[in-house]
Amino acid sequence: MTGGTGAEMLSAMLADWSDFFVASAGASAALAGLIIVAVSVSVTEMITIPGMTSRAGTSIALLVLVAIVSLAGLIPQQPTIFFGLEVALFALFCVALSVDSFAKLARANRPGAAIGKAAPLVVPSLLFVTGGVAVAADAAWGVGLIAAGVLLSFAAAVLDAWVVLVEIRR
Repeated sequence: MTGGTGAEMLSAMLADWSDFFVASAGASAALAGLIIVAVSVSVTEMITIPGMTSRAGTSIALLVLVAIVSLAGLIPQQPTIFFGLEVALFALFCVALSVDSFAKLARANRPGAAIGKAAPLVVPSLLFVTGGVAVAADAAWGVGLIAAGVLLSFAAAVLDAWVVLVEIRR
């Protein structure tokens, strides 16, 4: 990718990420479905544990964010500034949910314990926001932050799925 403007080079680079976005969109939708089923099966136990419904909701929101970002990354010939702004704006919604979840967990637990439970939900959202702003500013490294946000979202969602399916029954 030599020559061309920064935006043109970034657009070409985004095209190189299409397989990653396709796989991420499908995987996030499947995992979100799993968590929704887990929540519906465990709802009686979940509502008795302070902060648990918020935590599960934030995990679902992160996976929906991954799906939205992945699908947005597949829009043909979309200007990179639009893609970056879409990522950042949708991610800000997840940041708000993550902070709300953290506050609920902090009220229900020791603050240190709440940080450990909420950090996996907050960090991916912040990576998406930062990556989106970077991509909107034609910084190619922003795509790497978005990819890290995708991967950490999957890890956080799998962890929360385990908690919803198994840990709350102990």
